[in-house]
Amino acid sequence: MKKLNLYIGRQVVVGFLLVTFTLMSIIWLTQSLRFVELITNKGISMGIFVKMTSLLMPRIFVVLAPISLFAAVLFVYNRMLSDRELVVMKAAGITPWQCAKPSFAFGVFMAAFCFYVYNWGIPMAEREFDEVEWQVKNDVSHLMFKAGEFTTLQNNLTIFIAAHESDGSISGILVNDERNPKIKTTLSAELGRVVYTDEGPKIIMVNGIRQEINRQNMQFSSLAFERYSVDFGMSGSSKKKAAGVRQQTLRELLGALDNPNLSEKDKKKYFIEGNKRLISPLMNILFALMGCTGLLVGNFNRRGQMKIISVSIVAMMAVLGIDLAMTNVAAKHLYMLPVLYLNFILPLLISFYLLLFYNPARWTKRKESLD
Repeated sequence: MKKLNLYIGRQVVVGFLLVTFTLMSIIWLTQSLRFVELITNKGISMGIFVKMTSLLMPRIFVVLAPISLFAAVLFVYNRMLSDRELVVMKAAGITPWQCAKPSFAFGVFMAAFCFYVYNWGIPMAEREFDEVEWQVKNDVSHLMFKAGEFTTLQNNLTIFIAAHESDGSISGILVNDERNPKIKTTLSAELGRVVYTDEGPKIIMVNGIRQEINRQNMQFSSLAFERYSVDFGMSGSSKKKAAGVRQQTLRELLGALDNPNLSEKDKKKYFIEGNKRLISPLMNILFALMGCTGLLVGNFNRRGQMKIISVSIVAMMAVLGIDLAMTNVAAKHLYMLPVLYLNFILPLLISFYLLLFYNPARWTKRKESLD
């Protein structure tokens, strides 16, 4: 029996990894299109681009994991049934529950792993993502200015720097400002630093020269300065975003109803999110059982198991639909929260009953006796 469990479990794990990798690759590609503008306009490196898109993957993984597990289990057991492997197992006296144990065990493992990702992985990834996003939008000196290269921040404003210093300043600065069509200005300075204001980032230049040409009368002027600031003309703020619901800990979410700093709407939203972090990982167990229950307890059909497969898929989609709908409803009306738990508990109990106690032959004989 141990070898049988390993045989089934290995196929389920391999199928789950293939489905999950395929789906996450597709979604990663679509999500990455959101950040292409950062490469073209902000000039960020490919490393930061990959880091930002990768930090979105934990939240996508926990959503895809139950669905991928359901698809993998359904495919593996359907193939085994088509190859008559399950028929032989039943003839040898192996019960449906014994056949479902490998999928159930892997579902429990995925539930524990997703619980960790929900409550520790995603909050850390979200905080890191917000940090990197803030740097991309505000830390112009390191992400937009590359040493030894000319950088165009907007039309007719070009900046060159020689090097980044260890203290965060920049040296060897050259600025060509032609935003005013009547005047062309060139500035050079030994040192400088980027500062952030409510109007946007600015560069403070120290010990430099400002040269200006009036294009109308071609008059040239030059001025030495000790301190001079250049506005990039980019709207923004140095303030970071407040922590969102995904960055909160499970304790903070479940205790949101007693948090005086939140509005009534946010209190309900945070509280429901905390309960979702408890329920959503358990969906891996439910979907693992839903993927194999119908094929294990249903009657074998040489023409295929399309009817059973269709019923299993519809049942899975119904659970997902109710979960999504009741999440939105419960966020407004907390008394609907038990429905979220019942949406998980009832299908799970039905799956356990069918695997442990349901006997199609007994029901067939009973029906014949009634006739």
